[in-house]
Amino acid sequence: MLQVKNITFSYKKAKILKNISFNVKAGEQLAIIGESGSGKSTLLKLLYGEFDLDSGHIFWKDTEILGPKYNLVVGYDFMKYVAQEFDLMPFTSVAENIGAFLSNFYPEEKQERTKELLEVVELTDFAKVKVKTLSGGQKQRVALARALAKQPEIMLLDEPFGHIDNFKKQTLRRNVFKYLKEKNITCIVATHDKEDVLGFADNMMVLNQNKIEAEGTPETLFNNPETPLVASFFGEFNVINNEIIYAHQLKLVDDSDLKAVVKRVYFKGNHYLIEADLNGELVFFQHENPLEIDKTYCLLIA
Repeated sequence: MLQVKNITFSYKKAKILKNISFNVKAGEQLAIIGESGSGKSTLLKLLYGEFDLDSGHIFWKDTEILGPKYNLVVGYDFMKYVAQEFDLMPFTSVAENIGAFLSNFYPEEKQERTKELLEVVELTDFAKVKVKTLSGGQKQRVALARALAKQPEIMLLDEPFGHIDNFKKQTLRRNVFKYLKEKNITCIVATHDKEDVLGFADNMMVLNQNKIEAEGTPETLFNNPETPLVASFFGEFNVINNEIIYAHQLKLVDDSDLKAVVKRVYFKGNHYLIEADLNGELVFFQHENPLEIDKTYCLLIA
């Protein structure tokens, strides 16, 4: 189990994280979300031992995670950290990068592990290609496979699919999180993409203004967003009569007290997002068909 006990950290005099505490069980997947500058990446670096804490403690099982004041070499063998900048060997092949830390005493096992991980990140056809010739998204996939190579006990992922295009992102996301679950590898992912969370994370944590603003299962936080920041992570929302209402929760009806004038219509694939004026405030709701601009419609909170 990962135990984070009341940690505080500052860059010079700027407080980044204050009195943060949480636990993550072995094999569990935790998603950390928050606006840019909220401390997501910093928290991952602290968990990895890249910085020294101002106060508090971090433990993985019985081992305390300590920073550079105590460790000549940053990091621990049981932990892998995949940052937004990739630490790869550009002049060697994809397969060589993935197998770099696997023992040459067991060549068949090394070859099988490399093959397996190439399949997980969908780079089998690029096994012999030099890393320097790859795109940013392909390099990110190599970094993921390389981190998984020695089957760490815990993985720290910072925006792990941020450079990967939408054509590959969905299947790659499923492959990686499925692999982590099958191998019982604890995973903590910092992300701004709800698709990295919904369907994969066991729990999620929202950072805001140096602290944990909310935490719970994705389903719990989605169904009961306590603040607009939490709701904004999941999609378009409104605040009506001091209540947070998602766009999909507003429905058209023949008559109601909520009368809104349509201002803009956005095509979203399987629905249209409607922007409307409700008593001088903008609201958003979904509808299966485009609606007429400047026409008044009645809404009901479903």
